[in-house]
Amino acid sequence: MAISSSAPSTSAVATIGWRTPIVIVLCGCLISMLSFGPRATLGLFLTPQSQANGWDRNVFGLALAIQNILWGVGQPLAGMLADRFGIVRVLCGGGIFYAIGLALMAYATTPLLLDLSAGVFIGFGLAGCAFSIVLSAFGKLLPESWRSLAFGAGAAAGSFGQFLYAPLTVSLMSSIGWQETLLVFAVVMLLVLPLSFSLATSGTAHGPQGAAPQSLRQALAEAFGQRSYVLLVLGFFTCGFQLAFITVHMPAYLVDKGLSADVGGWTIGVIGLFNIVGSLMSGWLSNYMPKRYLLSIIYFGRALAVLAFISFPVTPFSAILFGAMMGLLWLSTVAPTNGIIALMFGTQWLATLAGLAFFSHQVGGFLGVWLGGIVFVRTGSYDAVWWLSVLFGVLSAVINLPIVEKAVVRTAAIPAAA
Repeated sequence: MAISSSAPSTSAVATIGWRTPIVIVLCGCLISMLSFGPRATLGLFLTPQSQANGWDRNVFGLALAIQNILWGVGQPLAGMLADRFGIVRVLCGGGIFYAIGLALMAYATTPLLLDLSAGVFIGFGLAGCAFSIVLSAFGKLLPESWRSLAFGAGAAAGSFGQFLYAPLTVSLMSSIGWQETLLVFAVVMLLVLPLSFSLATSGTAHGPQGAAPQSLRQALAEAFGQRSYVLLVLGFFTCGFQLAFITVHMPAYLVDKGLSADVGGWTIGVIGLFNIVGSLMSGWLSNYMPKRYLLSIIYFGRALAVLAFISFPVTPFSAILFGAMMGLLWLSTVAPTNGIIALMFGTQWLATLAGLAFFSHQVGGFLGVWLGGIVFVRTGSYDAVWWLSVLFGVLSAVINLPIVEKAVVRTAAIPAAA
């Protein structure tokens, strides 16, 4: 029997008591904003922290590369825990790890401590409380009619965090110092804990009506046996590569081109501002057009935006314009990607399967950040990594086209004879 993503599941809890769909979406979006904001602005700390400790850029780049890969490794693990034991525990654990990482990063005076704080603690913290877990909660708690737009809203909230935190970071660093700014962010991160209770799930995963119940092993075998899921996972690699490279290295790249640090902060902020529109639009369009075509358009659009940016002289105007163009396409891949997974497999193991796709995203992020630092140290330029971004964008646009958007066929369980 084909899986029906509209079948009732744990979404029934959304109608009980104070946790209406609006409350769930609002609190989830706040968590997404709080978790994505500091992470999106860490590139602004590259120059002051490196100068304070006498480090080359590859030291900071390696720490954030570790963060990206551990975020990716931790995401499916966090998803499995959320699917099996409930989302609140995972969100609270992630928020605590994240806060510890930010606080330790403020006092990191050796590469090892930077790797531990900005890399390990923040990486695993993001796995537990970033928007991937929030979106899985939306998938489990909200009716199907809310899902696509809620997926887009969750991604848009992360972008609003980026828009809010980028100029705030520049302002705080100028007024109280970069170390104190990290400590402020660490304290604010603890707000994730009370907000997480609005996204509570029972911890008992329910499959779609009429479908055979699945174990984790069966769910993984089914997913990786589907060519469309494998293509979706491979295409998501590019998203991570492009986003992580630009987030971490863009501010320094603009300074190298003779622009002020403020331009870098505003460029990252503009990306976040325009991605609010892009993510919401992506969530809305996911209801009206094939999601695979939407993903192809997004990836190809990114390739064109990068190509245009590196083909002309870098000015404050071109940097802000590039930020706006990339912002429209920034996290707009999230809603259609999660939507395809929910459509194909239902919501029983949504956090796990979306987490595995995100692992591919973060492998790309690791390479984008790490190669950015290595290539710059060896060549004095980021040009090679910019061109890789163009190439990967085109490849992902092609990879997503053959995806088949329909529920997988799963044989219903046959009751044992009495």
